[in-house]
Amino acid sequence: MPQLNPNPWLFIMITSWLTFSMIIQPKLLSFVSMNPPSSKKPTIHKTTPWTWPWT
Repeated sequence: MPQLNPNPWLFIMITSWLTFSMIIQPKLLSFVSMNPPSSKKPTIHKTTPWTWPWT
């Protein structure tokens, strides 16, 4: 089974993961979020229970 031969694919996989983790990932993580989280408290909605006619 030729797909079990790790000779060409192992090098490609390791190279791509190193490229991603060393070059691309820090660039992506350096972006500033356009919508920073706010410190507002969540609103609590007052709900009334449903009154069933047969109870």
